[in-house]
Amino acid sequence: MTVVTTRAQRWQLERDKAKQPKELQEVPREQWPQVIRDTALLRVLRSRDFLVQEFLARLPAIVRLSVCKTSLAGDRWKDGISWDDLQRIKRECGYGNRDAIEIYPADVDVVNVANMRHLWIMAESIECAWRN
Repeated sequence: MTVVTTRAQRWQLERDKAKQPKELQEVPREQWPQVIRDTALLRVLRSRDFLVQEFLARLPAIVRLSVCKTSLAGDRWKDGISWDDLQRIKRECGYGNRDAIEIYPADVDVVNVANMRHLWIMAESIECAWRN
């Protein structure tokens, strides 16, 4: 997804970003853009560095977390969300005690329109996961 902005808008984005908390905080529904208020979106969480949208998911998952950075790299959201970031984001969203999976689909099912990562939070523990 291309994001078209002016230099002034990018500067304002960085100023607004600096005011955000370091850890994810839930964004009240009345602050969501109208275009997403009537979707299947359950929650929106925001921090200085990340935006997370939480959607209801089909079993064996319970929700999907769609994660992007809050900085632009040209006309796209900045890439490079690490495993450590995703693990922390999962915890900050309240799912630290649950397994999550990231799916790499068959080539015919690939959709790559934005620098986003998606975690499916599982209803039950995953049998093939490592355990301490």
